[in-house]
Amino acid sequence: MPKLMIQQLAAEWITPERFKPYGQVISASADDKSYDEEDAQLNLKNGIPRFYIMRLQQNGLKFHQITRHVQCTQCLGSLEGKDWFIAVCPPSKTDEPILTDLAAFHIPGNCFIKLDLGTWHAGPYFTHDTIDFYNLELADTNFVDHLTHDFAKSHQLEFEIVGIS
Repeated sequence: MPKLMIQQLAAEWITPERFKPYGQVISASADDKSYDEEDAQLNLKNGIPRFYIMRLQQNGLKFHQITRHVQCTQCLGSLEGKDWFIAVCPPSKTDEPILTDLAAFHIPGNCFIKLDLGTWHAGPYFTHDTIDFYNLELADTNFVDHLTHDFAKSHQLEFEIVGIS
């Protein structure tokens, strides 16, 4: 394989407006608040929901693969208030993300994200040694609904998430 070119991808602080093309940012709300559009709009109808805690080790801030799920939404959030990063690309009509639409976000530990159906995503990435994440998807998402695109093969590219814009 030819040598990969590393492209820096500046992370921006996540806000509901900035993240809207990819999904939702969910923050704390009062317990007596009625369900509305600010709550996670979930699609888990195509299987058995799986809500679990996944422990991840720090693995750097570089990536060359990005994945999507088209059968369910996915929710991710860190435990213990730890901040983290994710790279995303909006859903596409083909089996390839649109490279020019790739974005990275810095997510504080006081909220979680819900990825829309088909949103391409790489991560979570972080600088802590370890983070436990809660993850809501379907029981078989990683086996039957896991399309991965490899930028190293298609564009000889690797991305590195950097700084905050």
